[in-house]
Amino acid sequence: MLKRFFISMLGTVAGVFLSGVLAVFVILGVIGVVAGKSLSSSSGLEKNSILHLKLDGELTERLTTPTLMDIVQGNVGGTIALDELRSALEKAAGDSKIEGVYIDCGSFAGGVAGCEELAAYIREFKEKSGKWVYAYSDSYSQGAYMVATTADSLFVNPMGEVDVHGAASLTPFFKDLLDKVGVSMQIIKVGTYKSAVEPFILNEMSEPARRQQQEYIDSIWNFMAGAIAQGRDIEVSTVKMWADSMCSTWKLDRTIADGLADAAVYRRLMEQRLRRLTDRADDENLRLVSPAEYLAAAGNPFDAVDKSGKPHVALLYAVGDIVDSGKGGIVGEEMVPEIIALADDDNVEGMVMRVNSGGGSAFASEQIWEALEYFKSKGKPLYVSMGDYAASGGYYISCGADCIYADATTLTGSIGVFGMIPEASKLLNDKLGVHFTTVQSNPNASFPVVFNPMTPAQHAAMQNGVDNIYSIFTQRVADGRDLPVDSVRSIAEGRVWVGTSALRLGLVDKIGGVKDAIAAIIADNNLPDEVVAYPRDDENKWMAILRESKALEEMKAMAGYSPLERKAMEIARNLMEQNPMQARMPMTIIR
Repeated sequence: MLKRFFISMLGTVAGVFLSGVLAVFVILGVIGVVAGKSLSSSSGLEKNSILHLKLDGELTERLTTPTLMDIVQGNVGGTIALDELRSALEKAAGDSKIEGVYIDCGSFAGGVAGCEELAAYIREFKEKSGKWVYAYSDSYSQGAYMVATTADSLFVNPMGEVDVHGAASLTPFFKDLLDKVGVSMQIIKVGTYKSAVEPFILNEMSEPARRQQQEYIDSIWNFMAGAIAQGRDIEVSTVKMWADSMCSTWKLDRTIADGLADAAVYRRLMEQRLRRLTDRADDENLRLVSPAEYLAAAGNPFDAVDKSGKPHVALLYAVGDIVDSGKGGIVGEEMVPEIIALADDDNVEGMVMRVNSGGGSAFASEQIWEALEYFKSKGKPLYVSMGDYAASGGYYISCGADCIYADATTLTGSIGVFGMIPEASKLLNDKLGVHFTTVQSNPNASFPVVFNPMTPAQHAAMQNGVDNIYSIFTQRVADGRDLPVDSVRSIAEGRVWVGTSALRLGLVDKIGGVKDAIAAIIADNNLPDEVVAYPRDDENKWMAILRESKALEEMKAMAGYSPLERKAMEIARNLMEQNPMQARMPMTIIR
């Protein structure tokens, strides 16, 4: 009943405050889809080649096939796949045809934990190969700079800048907007720190929410400053001085003198340096090879050879919002059968689940948790690797694993549940002049409705439902982590922790990335070293696109709308399909 209500009700409410929410979403960032890159073999790799890591776009977890709508709307490219970078760096370390790595930083957007892992892969490349790594940018963003400091030498354009500013969180609040249109949000939640509802009922952050955000922002910044200091061989206090002094505004001579970069050169001269490093004449083209081109030319079986027919470890990606149904994110009705199929597949001997999610539907989270318990019941080990986020519902689906890896800057925990029911009587009655008359057999027969506030009895009943889900959630964590329920409740209440704090509290087992989790599950359980990524993406790409009849219909229906209008429709659809009971982090952007 609640789900049907929300589907119909949110259609009315979404249009009222969508424009304000939309502005925030548009500013927050652009959601890209990785372009389909050919992995077919090429004519071969030439000697004196350079692995070209062009960090220009959004850092994502893995390569995916573009949809028809992506192609029609031009949303292809502009993303960088962490799994592709990892595979290319691993293979290039032992390839004599690769002279070194060129980190070419453009407009780069990546989560802190993703940058943490990428930097670790580059450092490992240097340690194993002894080869050089150079970095260059016209202007470094902070995340790109943290990655670039792994280089032996770091260069910047004479007209460029290096942005080191510290860490900050940005949380939008919509209460005034909702008040103006006559909509209020009725909140049922558990947890002092479960602040995901605050943007809809407050105009500023509560003190508990501010306190926890300050704690993890400080932890993230301390890690980033330490990583930059290590890469540039300076004191952490110097990095913090850069941030306090707004170093992006400095003159170039000070930027170089203070050690932010080794030299200032134009791109043309940078490329001449690379030619000299690879014995190329000034009039010869550089042999720059992208990770996709390199893996294809080197014959690396990166999603190119089907290993699923032999014993292997499954690498299951669980990325995005957790939803009951639909497309995009972690879709419960798709993820559950995927896990069950892996459990029943005799060739799958273990699984690492890569989680990068701030949570979502409590119902879908429970279904995924149960499917993972079924996987373990088959006697197969289950490890989890946490990315930028594995919080709330993201932690729910992770907590039962045999071993949990998190990055130092992963945001996790947020063990809590909330329900949110809009009440629009002022909008409907006072502003729009729409009035309702209800005839019902029982006092709560029409509940919930958007045109009347909840009664105390109804609110108490809803609170009981949220409490029940919270009780189940905390019990799942207690069982999975072998902790007393009281201990779980003391660190729960929706509080968010960084990976290092989560390790101290027993919410995770080790600090490390997905590569560490894969190596550990193989070594700990004597498993084959073959790894296959799931969900599979090996269907013919063009056939997959042609099968998307719904995408064709959407394309026709939305052809006359601007990109901004299409984005508004997408947000409205997501709001209408959202499950009322949510286990998710607040909508906060960290930069």
